[in-house]
Amino acid sequence: MQYDAIIVGAGHNGLTAGAYLARAGRKVLVLERRDIVGGCAVTEEVDPVLAPGCRVSTASYIASMLRPTIIRDLKLASYGLKMVACDPSVQAAFEDGDVAGWWPDEQRMRSELERIAPADIDTFFATDSELKHLAAYLQPFFLEPPPDADARGLAKLRQSWRLYRRFRTVSGDDISGLTRFLTGSLGEFLDRRFESDKLKRLILANSLYGKHGGPYQPGTAMGLLFHLLSGGDAGQQAWQGHVIGGMGAITQALRSACEELGVEILTDSPVAGINVTNTRATGVTLASGKTFDAKIVVSNADPKRTFLGLVDAAELSEEFRRDIGNIRMDGPAGKVNFVLGEEPRVNGMPGDRSRPQRSLFTLIPTLAEAEDNYVSCRRGELPERLWVDCVLASNVDDTLAPAGRHMLTCFVQYLPYNLRHGSWTGRREELGDRVTELIGRYAPNVPDSVVARRVYTPADLESTFGITEGNIFHGDLSLEQMFYMRPVPGWAHYKTPISNLYLCGAGTHPGGGVTGAPGYNAAHAILRNT
Repeated sequence: MQYDAIIVGAGHNGLTAGAYLARAGRKVLVLERRDIVGGCAVTEEVDPVLAPGCRVSTASYIASMLRPTIIRDLKLASYGLKMVACDPSVQAAFEDGDVAGWWPDEQRMRSELERIAPADIDTFFATDSELKHLAAYLQPFFLEPPPDADARGLAKLRQSWRLYRRFRTVSGDDISGLTRFLTGSLGEFLDRRFESDKLKRLILANSLYGKHGGPYQPGTAMGLLFHLLSGGDAGQQAWQGHVIGGMGAITQALRSACEELGVEILTDSPVAGINVTNTRATGVTLASGKTFDAKIVVSNADPKRTFLGLVDAAELSEEFRRDIGNIRMDGPAGKVNFVLGEEPRVNGMPGDRSRPQRSLFTLIPTLAEAEDNYVSCRRGELPERLWVDCVLASNVDDTLAPAGRHMLTCFVQYLPYNLRHGSWTGRREELGDRVTELIGRYAPNVPDSVVARRVYTPADLESTFGITEGNIFHGDLSLEQMFYMRPVPGWAHYKTPISNLYLCGAGTHPGGGVTGAPGYNAAHAILRNT
């Protein structure tokens, strides 16, 4: 049977692309190497033997920028998707036993600032307003292709008109502000504006997830804008949410939408190669040797895995392969997931916090410590003072664990992909022990309450989820690897040098995170071109 489109990988972008293609009447097959769909957005048991029925969002763990258009178009709520806003959206625990939250409610945030940063209150709200204003300029570009630097003739005129409409109200100050945030240093920006160390660390806690570069590196200020883009059902700016059922509920809803639209999905079907005949993609061959034919092939795998692993080298120019090989990956993050017998009792957690309000606590270093962490990471060393973001998901979602069990998922920032000494196989549990010990400094009851634990190093993220070098964004989100530079210059519009082969994953514009935007954009590019 020949398909109109075969999609390699059933991550959320692959499923999104498949749904939109099927919605347009195309016959679609999605092939997934694992036994479940979802890519990095999955909900799984931590340890089926020691803690049966105790589930957690294995990799991606908080919903923020999932595009409201996709939620509506694919009717994901009708397939069980339910998200609950994080409130506070960020919460930091400090060494002195203090806990501070970033509250969406202005009055409550003002009260928090009166306690931890009284001199910064007016500056904070002025900065928040400025950032949201600037982020709004970037918002429309999420669900459309990036500017085409090679456009000519009518295409160039159409693009110029599109950019004019987007920026016709922009002022000189806005242009300066966007330039500053896209190229500048987060640390220097915070040092210039704020006095309070705790406030600076609270802002840092939500601005550099999974990104290369310490807070004083150029380009790190852009995180301030990206986390103020809209998300959730209502498209609210800076929205972050817990997903009931874990992040896998997003991809299960997408799977249901796909299947209702007629998409065929096969799991346990790893693709060994993309078949090319006379410079045209014609289908795929599985690891089992089975082949499937299609008019087009769409890869949700990252660019390196696609072009350096699935496509025969003879089909691509050396220059293109070199450009792909130079994409910066070496993912700087890992995960440690816990099943606990007790809820963490965080030092200083206010007694009036509800269970959902106790679900977040980031153990955030100072700006200087975070910079040192990045330098250590670049040397292949484990940082002395880890940066750990903790989410007690079961405080919001009782479906994740039986009574008496608590699910804690921890994101660890600035881990080297290549260790200077030893290997991740030999040092995996060392990382788990260090994360456990650090959490114990802030919540002393945690180490003795661990029922089960699962550690994912950058190497484990690579082997488990098929993401090159464990990079959760399919390539670093730095200015030289974004917009019309993503994945590489000249090939930023989901097309590839091989006819009828497209990309739809996070390695394309607009990048990583569980947004669905690359899949949406790729599907619409395919429908325009075929």
